[in-house]
Amino acid sequence: MDISSILQGGYAHPLSREWQGRRQLTKSMFMYPIFITDDPDASFVIESLPGQRRWGVNKLEEFIGPLVAKGLKSVILFGVPLNCQKDYCGTPADDPQGPVILAIRKLRELYPDLYIACDVCLCEYTDHGHCGYLHEDGTINNAPSVKRIAEVAVNYAKAGAHCVAPSDMMDGRIKAIKEGLIQAGLGNKCTLMAYSAKFASGLYGPFRDAAGSAPSFGNRKCYQLPPQAKGLARRAIQRDANEGADIIMVKPALPYLDIIADAAQLTPDHPLACYQVSGEYAMVVAGARAGVYDLRVMAFETVESMVRAGATLILTYFTPDFLEWLES
Repeated sequence: MDISSILQGGYAHPLSREWQGRRQLTKSMFMYPIFITDDPDASFVIESLPGQRRWGVNKLEEFIGPLVAKGLKSVILFGVPLNCQKDYCGTPADDPQGPVILAIRKLRELYPDLYIACDVCLCEYTDHGHCGYLHEDGTINNAPSVKRIAEVAVNYAKAGAHCVAPSDMMDGRIKAIKEGLIQAGLGNKCTLMAYSAKFASGLYGPFRDAAGSAPSFGNRKCYQLPPQAKGLARRAIQRDANEGADIIMVKPALPYLDIIADAAQLTPDHPLACYQVSGEYAMVVAGARAGVYDLRVMAFETVESMVRAGATLILTYFTPDFLEWLES
């Protein structure tokens, strides 16, 4: 046997196995998506998203406090308005008394070192459930959509968000948000994380249940990327980097590891995020409950594949679990 064919000695010991990774998982690599609703005392179980809840602002301290004590470094907020009057332009999205802005202020007060990102979209706040303004024929009207999304992003930044993350996939919104942040004097203070390659995936079901954001008609395939569109994803990644994105994101994660790897190659000087979306998370949990595999083993395997592909930041509902697992 040729000497060069002997590899197992390099990973025979548990420690030397760890050395084979180019990057090790740390707590700071995990961002926790949380749902904030407009009932201030809410703590509602989300049946389709195991272990997750919709939280009211008054419940944030008892929920987030123990996680911060365990090492939670960052969260991303998703507004879930249940009591407001939705309209065609998503007016409640940046209501100063709405759940997201109130949560930003509350978390900044309670946990000054916690990094707060905000998802920026209109679908949770429009009466039609789409991510922007619509033409009379029901198609997306891009220009006013971009203007409104940029306005919401700037208002989140003004409220104290450390990061704004537009998930709408409207053409040109990264440049518009960046210009808006600069004009507001926040260009040097607020990170812009772009959902650059967000695919029209079948894995969003539990999230839409959690956020109440399913469209009332049609679908989002005219603005979210086709799953087979590798070239479009590469173009979108490069476009967003050129328009001023500070962080590039791929969503979903596990079915699109090749796109994560492409993003790492196309934008090597940017932090690279991926979102292990609700359907991915729910599948892993369901498999473990069915006895197919051990939950912890599979959770590690999935996120380690994302890091191997090039991700440096992982948005996942497993974040509280990893705060525990990375201690042991």
